[in-house]
Amino acid sequence: MRPTSRSFSSRRAGLRAWLLLLPMLVWLAAFVVVPMGILLVYSFCQRDDLGRVVFVFSWENYARVFDPTYLAIFGRSVAYAAVTTVICVAAGYPVGYYIARRSEKRRNQLLLLVMIPFWTSFLVRTYAWITILKNDGLLNGMLQYTKLISAPLDIMYTPAAVIIGLVYAYLPFMILPIYSSAEKLDNALVEAAYDLGAGPVRSFAEVIVPLTWPGIAAGMLLVFVPAIGMFAITDLMGGARVPMIGNVIQNQFFQARNWPFGAALGVVFTLLFAVSYALLQRRRVWEEE
Repeated sequence: MRPTSRSFSSRRAGLRAWLLLLPMLVWLAAFVVVPMGILLVYSFCQRDDLGRVVFVFSWENYARVFDPTYLAIFGRSVAYAAVTTVICVAAGYPVGYYIARRSEKRRNQLLLLVMIPFWTSFLVRTYAWITILKNDGLLNGMLQYTKLISAPLDIMYTPAAVIIGLVYAYLPFMILPIYSSAEKLDNALVEAAYDLGAGPVRSFAEVIVPLTWPGIAAGMLLVFVPAIGMFAITDLMGGARVPMIGNVIQNQFFQARNWPFGAALGVVFTLLFAVSYALLQRRRVWEEE
């Protein structure tokens, strides 16, 4: 039986779709799948007496990950990332929603302001915050000049400085997804809620937030996961006094030269990302049901 022209056209369309996806699949294989495979293999290796890495299938590196010291660092990393995410949601949602409700010309101008920090090097922006927050920096100088404080505030090299740096670095990644969801929000649904007797708070909680939840969830992933693994900000603004899991992984690879243990930490960190993603997806499914 000869294939019909419709089935032939569908096969051609499917082939074109795979060809369009090919660059992305190659990129994922080269920079995600293969590196993760190498990391997984290294995580089961051991170092010999000369410091060389040899493959000896062992769970020792993973057992070491669950040492109380490293569990405390994991807990601190999750806590810092969670606080950063909460602050970014609280600060980013009003901004993203406000931008989405403006005219098209005004939206483009406001989005440009959100994107301007990316025009400057991340390290330059971090050092700028150091200049602002240090004891003789701009913030303390202004507060002392206005007589609001009598002595400089000790902010640098504290958890507060790390949180400030993380929020500043990742706030745009919260604003943009929320803006994308809020832009698609149908005003007629909000007006219908008002017509049915819902006040501003109830309309926001039961109509606006659920409809913009995809943007909130995307922003939470874009902020929470990278914030856990961030090491530059904790080194520069935390003075290495408040190490996070990213600092430990970096030290294992570049200072301690213990690649197998660093790889095990990296695998556990990846699993943490997978769990976070699964939890957010499950909540989304529950809300849709």
